[in-house]
Amino acid sequence: FESSELIMIFRLLSKNRAADVFSYLDSEHQEMIIKTMTDVETKNIFDELYFDDIVDIIEEMPSDIVKKILKNTDRKDRHLINQLLKYPDNSAGSIMTTEYVDFQKNMTVQEAIGQLKKTGKDKENIYTCYVTDKKGKLEGVLSLKELISKKDSAVIEDIMNTNFVSVNTNDDQEKVAEIIKKYNLIVLPVTDNENRLLGIITIDDVMDVVEQEATEDFHRMAGISPVEESYLKTSAFTMARQRISWLIVLMISATFTGRIISKYEDVLQSVVILSSFIPMLMDTGGNCGSQSSTLIIRGLAIDEIKFSDFFKVVFKEFRISIVVGIVLGLANGIRIVVLNHDVYLAIVVSVSIVVTVMISKFVGCVLPIIAKRLKMDPAIMAAPLITTIVDTLAIMVYFSIASQIFNL
Repeated sequence: FESSELIMIFRLLSKNRAADVFSYLDSEHQEMIIKTMTDVETKNIFDELYFDDIVDIIEEMPSDIVKKILKNTDRKDRHLINQLLKYPDNSAGSIMTTEYVDFQKNMTVQEAIGQLKKTGKDKENIYTCYVTDKKGKLEGVLSLKELISKKDSAVIEDIMNTNFVSVNTNDDQEKVAEIIKKYNLIVLPVTDNENRLLGIITIDDVMDVVEQEATEDFHRMAGISPVEESYLKTSAFTMARQRISWLIVLMISATFTGRIISKYEDVLQSVVILSSFIPMLMDTGGNCGSQSSTLIIRGLAIDEIKFSDFFKVVFKEFRISIVVGIVLGLANGIRIVVLNHDVYLAIVVSVSIVVTVMISKFVGCVLPIIAKRLKMDPAIMAAPLITTIVDTLAIMVYFSIASQIFNL
């Protein structure tokens, strides 16, 4: 729809439906609608939104829109919003909501259900309830199913589950996503350093985190600094700036390969045909390294591979490299003997391929694991960087073997 039509249709929605629709719109359309709304309409919309959605919207809006939103929220709500905005970016505190169901442990089931009926409609999730003491410390978890299946006289402390997981407000959002996936949760409690319950993180927020983290990993694996905006909304200059830094680093790194080739000019002049196999050798090494790094990075991302598996991974990639290297080496050896009728050249290229594949597989699996150990993103150690490293090593191996076999 055109902007004018879109605004008109939005105004025809009921109050509750308008709030639901508004939370799903992109920031561009949200900003456009807020600008056209009166203060009363703004208040009506934001009164129906959950706090985590409000915080997400505020983070995307320009300052004039933020002022309009905060002006039309209650003082208590404004205080909570400001508290959530103070947490570090990408932390559990920054994505949590304070609208959760909590009971005192000395309550009866009847009292808890009565409280739930009064306050549940304003909560983001009522299926998992939390039990706290008088100081707000989290002591247990209780599902709605367990609550309604017990006798009215039962005490919450006696039926709550004390075996639960939680995260700290300063924990990284990626850790939150890993925990929710590992334990198949739909909601996760967030506590402070004194174990006081401050909020919850729901599965819909975690899905956004997973998408964001996956996008960042794809960017890093392609040698691009992550950007916040979508591809079409990001300017060409910004995109170029995000890419150029890595390209400069990789370009400078590639000069080492050129220096190595110039060092072996005598070998190339004696056996000119050696130069024709350099691209094939470098491409093969880069491709093999990229295959290994992709699988290892994925394994680290889903917690399938840990640092303790270092030697298992290296040994497995070593066995793979032996098989792959021999097959590729034999294929190239036979091709060279048939087309070039040069057994020595076939031996040089074949042996170089075997050694290059072994090195590239080793580099491709080791670098991401080491990066993870050093608290770095393993995605950094992806195709562009590994290809550059392997290219240099492959050329060194190739000319060293050629020098030995041709006695140069």
